[in-house]
Amino acid sequence: MLFKYKVVDDKGINKEGEIDAPNRDIAISGLQHRGFIVISINDEGKAKSIFNLSFFGKVPMKEVVILSRQISTLFGAQVSALKAFTMLAANAENKILAKKLTEISDDLQAGISISEALAKHPDVFSNFYINMVKVGEETGKLNETFDHLANYLNRQYALTAKTRNALIYPIFVICTFFVVMGLMFVVVIPKLSAIILDSGQDPPIYTKIVIGLSTFFVHYGFLVIIFLVIAGIWLWRMTKTEKGKIYLDKMKLAIPAVGNLYKKLYLSRIADNMDTMLTSGIPIVRAIDITSEVVGSRVYKEILKDVADGVKSGLSFSVAFEKHTKEVPGIMIQMIKVGEETGSLGQILKTLSDFYKREVDDAIDTLVGLIEPIMIVVLGLGVGILLVSVLMPIYNLAGGIQ
Repeated sequence: MLFKYKVVDDKGINKEGEIDAPNRDIAISGLQHRGFIVISINDEGKAKSIFNLSFFGKVPMKEVVILSRQISTLFGAQVSALKAFTMLAANAENKILAKKLTEISDDLQAGISISEALAKHPDVFSNFYINMVKVGEETGKLNETFDHLANYLNRQYALTAKTRNALIYPIFVICTFFVVMGLMFVVVIPKLSAIILDSGQDPPIYTKIVIGLSTFFVHYGFLVIIFLVIAGIWLWRMTKTEKGKIYLDKMKLAIPAVGNLYKKLYLSRIADNMDTMLTSGIPIVRAIDITSEVVGSRVYKEILKDVADGVKSGLSFSVAFEKHTKEVPGIMIQMIKVGEETGSLGQILKTLSDFYKREVDDAIDTLVGLIEPIMIVVLGLGVGILLVSVLMPIYNLAGGIQ
């Protein structure tokens, strides 16, 4: 909750500002800890101005990785939490992150724990991140916890970035294909088809089809554009609903080649998350619940929730997974079972995470290697077929005149 305050510092200077705290008492306590005499403090509510920086952007994962590494280093050097976050806030280049770190520093000064302070910024720190920090506070190993978090986030960032970048190229080529084909139908084909129609000859059926499509796009192309805009808006609104998100995640997994890539990405993320949390001492049911929130797929989120319910009812981790052999490969279930029997589940999960990470890397390299020549061939054939459809009748007309 946001409070607007007026205070007097130790030099008798009046100051005004805002402080974010769970309630009025904690806000006052936080200001007094900073050596201020509180004159007035008013509840501004939870709503922030639309001009708040967080409205326009968010903190990239890469910066959270760097931040976690810096916190780990400062804690390892025996720097207090308050001083560490104050230093990081003062030196952060990202204004959004600097603002949030300042708010965290204020909360720490008010007596709130680090995990509770971080929990007030879910757009930056995930449920997984907060629970890991909470475990670090309970075990007294915060510097190791932040180091584990930095390593984990770095792995996830690299894997996600590589997957995303691998899909950018084919999307660009496909968009280029449709733009080129659109220009051919609207600009080039009408000029060439005019020559054929003026000659009075009867063109072949494939030429008539191309000319008919060209005429449609010239006269009714705006309808296609309107349809695409409406479809885009509908798709965007669909992504905002839970049912729409589930449908799109299922579609993502159903796409040939790409679906297999995403499947391996999610399996790697599940294994990595579980390994990190179990190694840190988080109970298995809690670890499964947290993983379901950060896996990034509604399909696998529902699977993990079902697995968590199974474990709560007394099933082992591997047996609870056996109901979902379509999404979770048998080899993964068998390896988890071996880990449970030998008491080395964390090590097995780490092995699985490394395995699926390599699988994702190989799948991306294969996908990019196949898509590039296929797209070039398809683009060339599309343009070639259009040109041949209209140039052949013109060539025949020229031959007849000679």
